[in-house]
Amino acid sequence: MSHDSQSEKNIYSIGFYNLENLFDTIDDPATLDNDFTANSAKKWNEKRFRKKIKKLGRVISAIGYDDIKHPPAILGVAEVENAYVLKELISSKFLRKKEYDFVHIESPDERGIDTALLYRKEYFSVKNSESHTVYLTNETGERDYTRDVLHVYGELEGQPLHILVNHWPSRRSGTEETNHKRVAAAEKNLEIINSIYQNDPNSRIVIMGDFNDDPNSESLQLLSQNGLYNPMETLHTKYSGSLSHKRNWHLFDQIIMSHNFLKGHENKFRFLNAKIHGPKDIQEFKGKFKGLPFRTYVGKKYKGGYSDHFPVYAVFSLED
Repeated sequence: MSHDSQSEKNIYSIGFYNLENLFDTIDDPATLDNDFTANSAKKWNEKRFRKKIKKLGRVISAIGYDDIKHPPAILGVAEVENAYVLKELISSKFLRKKEYDFVHIESPDERGIDTALLYRKEYFSVKNSESHTVYLTNETGERDYTRDVLHVYGELEGQPLHILVNHWPSRRSGTEETNHKRVAAAEKNLEIINSIYQNDPNSRIVIMGDFNDDPNSESLQLLSQNGLYNPMETLHTKYSGSLSHKRNWHLFDQIIMSHNFLKGHENKFRFLNAKIHGPKDIQEFKGKFKGLPFRTYVGKKYKGGYSDHFPVYAVFSLED
């Protein structure tokens, strides 16, 4: 992409973005999507949907652009309702010329929100995809539904790559009370990774998602302690993160990888750096939320923003 004739290196970014309730306007009787219909208190409608799609497309086109002058070759997304909203997103004003396609599998989540993987067909080709269910039970022993882990295997400019896209159970009923659910999701990722390694111990794996936990949380530490590298550990500070809750910054959105991206010598496919994409134009610009992600709604009040999360991305170099 950015071509330097001396080193014959190409540079690509791989990102992740929680799109905050990207719902269409049609009521799906099978899910709890009633907040996002015209008759709801939120008054979700076609005009608002189109505005959100266009705005999200603009943000996606700018992720990592300052670094490499290209939007992400690969982007995991969370909180999308279905394939229709993804089609509308990739064909929207700022993305249609980038030739994105996507992999999407319906998850058993009660609200009907899924994860998906967007990719630019020019650079990445999908060889296989599958979803892995995270089985959870609640206090009474009944099944507690959450998002599946989406596993996509493909090639980035000929280099084999496994990607796991996650959206782990939320902290809504308390961080401690729900911790075991995210630990279970981490264990499911390790199980998938182990089965990948059984096939090929040299596999390159990128794990991304909204983990609803910070890099130092038990669930994410479980990944770090089992042979994975989390470059986001140094990005989470008191003053920066990908979302804010009760005036505290969190970095729930992370990109984690197998250690072979870090090898110095004779490494054709190398990790360079990771960043949070939070420019001024996607922040609240005044008032008590100044500097936080500019969201679509605050409660039932329509604000017309983007998402309550900033996207994150990692930059990789590929040698010819």
